[in-house]
Amino acid sequence: MRHMKSGRQLSRNSSHRWALMRNLITALLREEKIQTTDPKAKELRRWVDRVITLGKRGDLHARRQAAAIIFDKTIVQKLFDTIGPRFKDRPGGFTRIIKLGMRHGDAAQMALIELVGNEAKAAPASGGEKKGRRARRREREAQQQVAAA
Repeated sequence: MRHMKSGRQLSRNSSHRWALMRNLITALLREEKIQTTDPKAKELRRWVDRVITLGKRGDLHARRQAAAIIFDKTIVQKLFDTIGPRFKDRPGGFTRIIKLGMRHGDAAQMALIELVGNEAKAAPASGGEKKGRRARRREREAQQQVAAA
């Protein structure tokens, strides 16, 4: 029987799996968006939600529990100063998983996992679509002509 055996093995032993999760948690909290395989992203979601809940609590015990998982002190500080208060009113579901398709090398299902609410940072400031090389060059030349006149 499989009682008390939740979670994915990810073809690793327990210490390797724990180190992998800690590194992925740190990377996700630092970058707020990472690309990984789909099973890793689904397992990472469980751990990141727990760590962000610690950041929402904000007391000393929660900070020490988070520091036991995340070894980078700057990331722990970011968790409690910016990420935790950002999700203060949200009861759960702090991450979003977007499937990206198959990886070319081994056809593994890839996924993008990101923190919910960072769309404002991801959107371009100009409001337009990405421009090609020629359009950027023409725009730069037009600005130079205006500045010269």
